Amino acid sequence: MERAKAQIQTCTVDDVKAKLARGETFHLIDIREDHEVQQGRIVSAIHIGRGILERDIETIIPDRHAEIILYCGGGYRSALAAQSLGEMGYSRVRSMEGGFKAWRAAGYPVVQPAS
Repeated sequence: MERAKAQIQTCTVDDVKAKLARGETFHLIDIREDHEVQQGRIVSAIHIGRGILERDIETIIPDRHAEIILYCGGGYRSALAAQSLGEMGYSRVRSMEGGFKAWRAAGYPVVQPAS
């Protein structure tokens, strides 16, 4: 984990909230498991589970220079995923520190799944 964190870029939940508020264009990807997404997700995030991220990313985001921010539950899986995408040639990938737990703790809006 420490090696992965040394090789990636990160951002905070405040950074992501500000980018969303400014209407910036970037890909926000929730890599949590399906059952975790049932707890809610960040507005405008797309869900690509960690288990299929590397398999599907080139189809979903073919531009390897697109800005991508990944988040998971607490920031560890997204750090490893950011490292992996970097190795695949994606040059602007960041992991959101603290993940969804930090987003919720900050009181930022969450979209609940449809019942």
